[in-house]
Amino acid sequence: MRVLLTAFAQDAHLNGVVPLAWALRTAGHEVRVAGQPAAVESITRAGLTAVPVGDNHRMDAVIPTVGPGMLMHHMDRDYLENRPERLSLDFLRASNAMLTATFYAQINNDSMIDALVDYARFWQPDLVLWEPFTFAGAIAAKATGAAHARLLAFPDLFANTHLTLRRRQAELPEALRDDPLEEWLAYTLDRHGAAFDPDVVTGQWSVDQMPPGVRMELGLPTVPTRYVPYNGPGPAVVPDWLRRPPERRRVCLTLGLTIRDTEFPNAVDVNDVFASLADLDVEVVATLGEKELAQVSRVPDNTRVVDHVALLALLPSCSAIVHHGGAGTWATAAAYGVPQVALGWMWDAIYRAQRVEELGAGLHLHSEGLTVDILRDKLVRLLDDPAFTEGARRLRLAMLSAPSPNEVVPTLEKLTARHRVRAGAA
Repeated sequence: MRVLLTAFAQDAHLNGVVPLAWALRTAGHEVRVAGQPAAVESITRAGLTAVPVGDNHRMDAVIPTVGPGMLMHHMDRDYLENRPERLSLDFLRASNAMLTATFYAQINNDSMIDALVDYARFWQPDLVLWEPFTFAGAIAAKATGAAHARLLAFPDLFANTHLTLRRRQAELPEALRDDPLEEWLAYTLDRHGAAFDPDVVTGQWSVDQMPPGVRMELGLPTVPTRYVPYNGPGPAVVPDWLRRPPERRRVCLTLGLTIRDTEFPNAVDVNDVFASLADLDVEVVATLGEKELAQVSRVPDNTRVVDHVALLALLPSCSAIVHHGGAGTWATAAAYGVPQVALGWMWDAIYRAQRVEELGAGLHLHSEGLTVDILRDKLVRLLDDPAFTEGARRLRLAMLSAPSPNEVVPTLEKLTARHRVRAGAA
């Protein structure tokens, strides 16, 4: 079958689609990955065939203007901790409106959507798999009759809050049930001769890479699959210093890809983190780019700074990781059974960090509460208490218990045959 995968141009989100794309390709299917021009190099360096669509999104231009309001609105603790039942209807409405106008419609700009629909009409994919913020994939599928599904590399917080909003508004008169996300999608679908369906928001099904205990059970059709770490198009090279065991317990420090590539603010003070690690009997490996290093006044003697090293090569040698809370970093640490201090501060990072603590595989420290002493105490506890190592091992086993991307391909073939609409019938 022909499979079209799509993600907006940001490596942290594109990375989550790569392993399943490989699995589909090695199973003999024709695979294309569509993205804005800025994503093309990352797609091709992953060994996949790229389809450039539309113009690059302008989130970096939007964030300085509306970003602070968007971020502040989504730092409500009940929202972050996945407790939408405690949020007011006004909050849920405002969140939906803000995300639609300043995020979803920006990263899925009209030129990208139109070009993706045009390509799908030309290539006629059987299945469209879309990163869960890249609604352009669902629109292209609806316009061409392809089956379509979301590919989740992080907990389904955003669908959960949207479904909660819809349930709350169902109790109101129809005239008061405004939904900017559905209105934007319906308008865009209409431009391409297709009608809105709720599965444009949730997918006809979802391929969920989160393990039990972290996956959100929303009552939606779901195909669980194993998270396979892919750390992006950067050089995946094992350096000389990683070819021998560390002399002391090794701790990884990373702040992820997003703050390097975008204007999203960095909520973590690197100097405070370094100060908390400086007097510990550990070897710290810090993956920091130029922008992050520019904030550093002094690198501790026990710290090796590298611009990039693939986490899948580094983490098996680590006793712990301190990180910003990002989805790929969190999942890679979990996949390798490494106890983690997650410094989440917005969106689903808080939920992941809390779940890893509740599962006994790490500790959560909100970035706003980070002090030198608190972080040092948490890291010492993580390193010295073997219960965290055991908890991280259990989480790793839970992830390994899910079928691999190769093993779910037959399920995707069956679901595609069930949901695909033949050309001309869409």
